[in-house]
Amino acid sequence: MTALDVIALVVLAVVGVRLVEAARSSVEARRKSLVVAQGLRPHHFLLALPVLAAIIATALALIQLPVLSFGWWQALGGVGNPAIGLTDQDLGILDVLIPAFFLGLLVVALPLLVAREEWVFRRGAEHRGAVSNIRRSVVFGLAHAVIGIPIGAALALSIGGLYLTWCYLRGWRATRSQSGALLESTRAHLAYNVTILVLVAVALALGL
Repeated sequence: MTALDVIALVVLAVVGVRLVEAARSSVEARRKSLVVAQGLRPHHFLLALPVLAAIIATALALIQLPVLSFGWWQALGGVGNPAIGLTDQDLGILDVLIPAFFLGLLVVALPLLVAREEWVFRRGAEHRGAVSNIRRSVVFGLAHAVIGIPIGAALALSIGGLYLTWCYLRGWRATRSQSGALLESTRAHLAYNVTILVLVAVALALGL
């Protein structure tokens, strides 16, 4: 086992602890989590599909460029996002158990996690101009590079940021309240992330 392998395992341990804490917080704030989850409708998932398709296509194109293909988690031998718990190491049964455990924690933690992201990145979009909202969407995407995904993939996630800003503004127009707008974008964000988790779970089950 190399030093990079050890560092990757330490990262997984830290991520695991953070996910446990996030899941616990989500359970403690279950009323808020339930309000978000119970408001999910089919259109939240259906609208997420073309957005995810655009993100994947854009990410695949951008990571062909040398600089944009870099991600620190990949450099450590990780695969995808460290929150999924995959590495290129042969850990035996842990290769299945760690991702399954992480995915389970993510499902529990997601309502609160996406609510926090919406508060940070979308709140107040109704008072900002188009350029400012686009810039904020790019920052939203690039923030994911900090957690380890390739820079090109993070840039592609700006498309998701734009979509969620649109959802927020749609909620604002419908409710004329910031809380209503945040609730709508949070639900859209939750459906978007749940769709990703389902795709990841299917890929893992099929051994892809």
